[in-house]
Amino acid sequence: MDISGKTVLVLGGWGLVGSAVCRRLFSERPARIIVTSLHESEAREAVADMQLEAGDIELIPWWGDVFTRYDDRTRSRGEMLANSDARQNIIQDVLEDLSDDLLNRSALYRLLADFKPDAIVDSINTATGIAYQDVYGTARAALKSIDTGEGIRESVERLIANLSVPQLIRHIQILYAGMIDAGTQMYVKVGTAGSGGMGLNIPYTHSEERPSRVLLSKSSMAGAHTLLLFLAGRTPDGPIIKEIKPTATIAWKEINAGEVLKRGAPIPLVDCSPENAITLNGNLKLVESGLGEPTGEMLKAPYINTGENGIFSKGEFEAITALGQMEMITPEEIAEAVVFELKGGNSGHDVVHALDSAVYGPTYRGGYLRNRAVERLNRLEAESGIESVAFEMLGPPRLSKLLFEAYLLGQVAGSVNNVISSSAEELAEKLNELIGANAELRSRMISIGIPVLMKDGVRLLRGETIKIPPQRGESELPATPENIDKWAAAGWVDLRVENVQQWKERFAHIKEVTGKIDREDSSSKENFPHDYWVDFETMPIGKIAAWIFTVEDKGARMKA
Repeated sequence: MDISGKTVLVLGGWGLVGSAVCRRLFSERPARIIVTSLHESEAREAVADMQLEAGDIELIPWWGDVFTRYDDRTRSRGEMLANSDARQNIIQDVLEDLSDDLLNRSALYRLLADFKPDAIVDSINTATGIAYQDVYGTARAALKSIDTGEGIRESVERLIANLSVPQLIRHIQILYAGMIDAGTQMYVKVGTAGSGGMGLNIPYTHSEERPSRVLLSKSSMAGAHTLLLFLAGRTPDGPIIKEIKPTATIAWKEINAGEVLKRGAPIPLVDCSPENAITLNGNLKLVESGLGEPTGEMLKAPYINTGENGIFSKGEFEAITALGQMEMITPEEIAEAVVFELKGGNSGHDVVHALDSAVYGPTYRGGYLRNRAVERLNRLEAESGIESVAFEMLGPPRLSKLLFEAYLLGQVAGSVNNVISSSAEELAEKLNELIGANAELRSRMISIGIPVLMKDGVRLLRGETIKIPPQRGESELPATPENIDKWAAAGWVDLRVENVQQWKERFAHIKEVTGKIDREDSSSKENFPHDYWVDFETMPIGKIAAWIFTVEDKGARMKA
């Protein structure tokens, strides 16, 4: 279609991809762009940031939750689920028959009816928003309430309100009806595979089993969403339906150094000295107040802001974007494909028409710019004097554990080679001494929910909350030797000799495999030759964590 002079609605226009789409649209000269976001401040901020570039194109901010009623669009879902009447409204709007009354009270339908967009670019991460309501956790809570006889009605209502498939179906029904009534000509969805392009061997979870059922729920929603759009695209007299489905880490919005924000708020640092360690006998309380003494400081470090996906440390970013992991694509490339499709082009990445072959994988530009991002993070580390290891926003806690353990080994040994040549006992003792002496260092771990298991295997340094073991309705669990081993492997920094020995063997294996590569072979055959590892004279934590996920955990992506 000819975009010039048209009205374009960009759902999620404040986000990383949405704002890139808006900027790419400017050269096509639409009459106006409606820029939406969940919060008023975000929508207004996006319009203010882009106004100068937009020129005489009218930018209109709109805010609210498009999955709710118009009158409730600025209320949080948590607030509504906590209110009996609001819960009933959510259930009614999802489960009752589609009607004019239901459409007219819908925020999404009203948005389309008010602006009558000629084209829509939907960059809201719908699959995440629906799947991460976590029907599994809600179901466990409902079953527990039935067993105890307490709060049964509320827990069952919450379970019904969180059913994902009915929500997705209702969303598509409202969206399609709204586009038909508004006369919308084309809809382009920026979707997701739910796993960054990786398979069932994906090493990233949020503390659940691997592969995570919550993560697979997201992929299931993404797949179901695509099939529903596929059906919408085959419906006569409707708008043209397309979907661009990136399958890599989307980055980035900003690289900086300073306070690390989580959900818009800084992360306060707490400390737990060895003298205040808890003793691991009996049950381990997953949340225990009074632990972790506030330091008065906030978590600060160099970081890379990837927009809706969160703020990552250098180590986290380097690990997930490494070759063989999620790798990377830039929002500008996605925007280019979106606008090309809007104009009637064939980008080769429309999964509605090519469900299997059109996924948009990692790119040359993403790989090229990744190196620039890592280099800038390195410079910021040097300038700030703060090393960017892990923030535990990416998940899994195992990644933070591995990054911190490799980092600590680098602090006491200096290099991979020195770890290999030192005894596990000696290294474990040095690690124990380092943690005991360096309050700032241990604070950075326990403040993000990663506890430190001391060399004796009994003392645990921790804050009020810990990421592992995950909370699944229980307030405490038995700290048996078997559980301690399992929890330490999943997300505790483990200073025990046996874990240090595992690191020594791991490094020796990497070095042995690398040693079989001919140093004189200058072909493109090898991904990780000797110079990739700098002859093991450093401690590249992101590369090491990526190798563990790729090789040891058999978590490599199959397709580029």
